[in-house]
Amino acid sequence: MQKIESKKDGEAGGGALRKVLTFSLGDEVYGVDILRLKEIRGWSPVTRLPHTPRYLLGVLNLRGVVVPVIDLRLRFGLSATQVTPLTVIIVLSLQTAEGQRECGIVVDSVRDVLDIETQAIRPAPAHSGGSGNEFIEGIATAEEQMLILVDAHRLASHDSSYSSSPAARAA
Repeated sequence: MQKIESKKDGEAGGGALRKVLTFSLGDEVYGVDILRLKEIRGWSPVTRLPHTPRYLLGVLNLRGVVVPVIDLRLRFGLSATQVTPLTVIIVLSLQTAEGQRECGIVVDSVRDVLDIETQAIRPAPAHSGGSGNEFIEGIATAEEQMLILVDAHRLASHDSSYSSSPAARAA
């Protein structure tokens, strides 16, 4: 395990650690809180739903639960994912206003699980007009490389209307 160090404004010291699953989108490294992880699946085709945003690839049936699958590259304004043997779907389990729900995100590859000191996370810089910035929780540095932390709750709650629609429930 590797330890990442930086600071988050307003966070009390004390060395609390947070485990983060890291993954790649192109040349960038992202991370999501390991406590949100339900499972990591190899790529499998999804059922496309009509009249949904391009980044919402469709849904998959995960042991009887219909799970929306988001192409995280498209959601963040990047080019569409080119499926390779390393492409995976990270299934997140999140508590939302509608209750517990799952959401799948397609990423280029999974990298590692890292320990990050909570006070080491810096807020993402604010900017106007960028796609996906509202889903960034913070930034940390690992071995001279930036680690972009994804706010899974915001990502799932923003797209919750698609997974709870009648079409998604019937799929």
